[in-house]
Amino acid sequence: MDLNKYTAQLRENLIAAAALGDEKTQATAAALAAATENSARLVLLAALSDLAAEVNATLTDRTVHVSVEGTDAHVDVRKTPGEHDNPSFEEMTGDISRVTLRLVEQIKSRAEEAAAQSGQSLNSWLGAAVQGALRDQMKRGGPGRCDAP
Repeated sequence: MDLNKYTAQLRENLIAAAALGDEKTQATAAALAAATENSARLVLLAALSDLAAEVNATLTDRTVHVSVEGTDAHVDVRKTPGEHDNPSFEEMTGDISRVTLRLVEQIKSRAEEAAAQSGQSLNSWLGAAVQGALRDQMKRGGPGRCDAP
């Protein structure tokens, strides 16, 4: 959303109101309009942020975020992660399949170190790594996307 459209409208309204006065009044109004444009943009952003907060208070499964980049305000609606949206590897149920995974020795050693540092077996750590990669891919809407609960 380009905030310039709104600050330009405010500037035009101020200048139109000053048109009733003499040339000095009109020049002063034009200068004031230009000087307050950044402040007006901040006020608009604050209003959008307050609106987002009010919307967030009524939503249970989504959150609204407002950010600004240059003179553009961006509104982003995100799904609030639920308690069971991303179950851990251990929480998953279903049949377990055996997979043979061949790794270069150096990668296997590093994976074993990472698993030990996180207090997991290599098998659990690899399962969590695969699950994380699938979760990231699903967030991007790529292959492997699963609509099951």
